[in-house]
Amino acid sequence: MRAKLLNRARLLRCAIVPLLALPLAGCDWVVLNPAGDVARQQGDLVIVATLLMLLIVVPVMATVVIFAWRYRATNTEAKYDPDWNHSTQLELMIWAAPLMIIIALGAVTWVGTHLLDPYRAISRIDAQTPVAANAKPVEVEVVSMDWKWLFIYPEQNIATVNELVVPAGRPLRFRMTSSTVMNTFYVPALAGMIYTMPGMETKLHAVFNQEGAFKGISAHFSGAGFSQMHFATRAVSDAQFDQWVASVKAGKNDGMLSRDAYLQLDKPSIADPVRHYAGVAPDLFNAVVDLCVQPGKICMSQMAMLDAKGGVGKEAARLNVAALTYDKNGRATETAVLPGSVVAQTDRFVKAYCSDNRPMAAPSGDAPLPKTLDRLRGAGINQATGPRVSLAGPLLQPAS
Repeated sequence: MRAKLLNRARLLRCAIVPLLALPLAGCDWVVLNPAGDVARQQGDLVIVATLLMLLIVVPVMATVVIFAWRYRATNTEAKYDPDWNHSTQLELMIWAAPLMIIIALGAVTWVGTHLLDPYRAISRIDAQTPVAANAKPVEVEVVSMDWKWLFIYPEQNIATVNELVVPAGRPLRFRMTSSTVMNTFYVPALAGMIYTMPGMETKLHAVFNQEGAFKGISAHFSGAGFSQMHFATRAVSDAQFDQWVASVKAGKNDGMLSRDAYLQLDKPSIADPVRHYAGVAPDLFNAVVDLCVQPGKICMSQMAMLDAKGGVGKEAARLNVAALTYDKNGRATETAVLPGSVVAQTDRFVKAYCSDNRPMAAPSGDAPLPKTLDRLRGAGINQATGPRVSLAGPLLQPAS
C-alpha cells in the first residue's frame, strides 16, 4: 500500500511540471521572432552561435553520464587500466573539435557584428528586398531623460514624448543622446540596444518589416523611475504616418517645443503621459548633445575649438568652465545674458574666434579678446587682430 502511495506521489509531481510551463504559453519570444530585419539577423546569429556551442556542450554532458555509468564501482565487466596516461585519439578529439568550433563561431560572429553595425546604413529591407538607391531614411532624434523619452522628427518638425511612430518598410536612422545619465534605447522587435550618453551622440540604423504595436524600454538602470521608463512604438504604413504627422501638428498638442519648454520637460518625472509638440526649436538636438540648451552656456564644441587654439588665458578659461558646469543641480540654473555682461562678452568672443565650418579660422577684428594673450602657447595660433580687453572690472571693457 505504501509503495502505491509513493508511486502516485511521483506521478503527481511529474504531472505538475508540465503545468508550470503553461504560463509561458502566453509569452512572445520577440527577440527570436522580431518585426525588424536587423533584429531578425541578430536573432539568427544568436541561434547559430548557440547551436555551434551545443556541438561541444551536448557531447561533453553525454560523455560525463556515459563514463559515470560505464565505470561505476559495481560494473565488473568494465576494463580496468590503472596505468593509463595518454591517448592520441582522445587528445585529437578533445582539442581539435573545440578548436574548429571556436574558429567557426569567431568567423560567424565577426562577420555578423560588422554587418549589423548600428552606425552602418542598412542595405536591405528584408532578405529579398534591397534598399532602393534613392531611398531616404526617416530620421528620428532621441533624447533619454529622467525618466522619459523625447523623440524629435527634424524633417516633420514635430516632437513626441513616450511615443515613437515610424513607417514600416522604410529605412530608419536614429540619432541618440541623453540629457542626464547614461541610458539604453531598446526596442526588441526592431534592433539591439544602443547606449545614450550625455555630451555624446550614438546612432542606430534599422527597419520595421511589418506594421504593428511594439514596446520600447530603457535597458539600463538610471534611477527611481527606471522601471516605468518605457514608450509605445508603432510601425504604420506611409499614408498612416503622414496622417499621424498631420494630426500632431493640427490636433491637441503641447504647442511648440522651445528651449524653455525643453528645460521644463527635462525636469525629473515618472510615468509621464504621451505628449505631442507641433513644432521644435531649431537645432535643439545638437544643443542637447553640446550641453548648451540653457541661455548663456558655452557649448562643448566651442570649448574644444578654444582648446585646439591653445586656450584663451586663465581668467577667460575659468569663466568658460563655469558656464559648462553640468550636474543635476547646475542644469536647472539659468544664466542671465545681459548686454555687456561677462557671459555675453565671453560667448561673443568664442563665437567670433571659433567657426563651425572653419574650426581653425582667425578671430574677427571686431571681437574683444581676453587680456591675457601672453599666456597663449598653442601651436599654430593665429595672430590676434582684435582689441585687447581687461577683466579687472565686472564687465569686459577695452583696455586703454
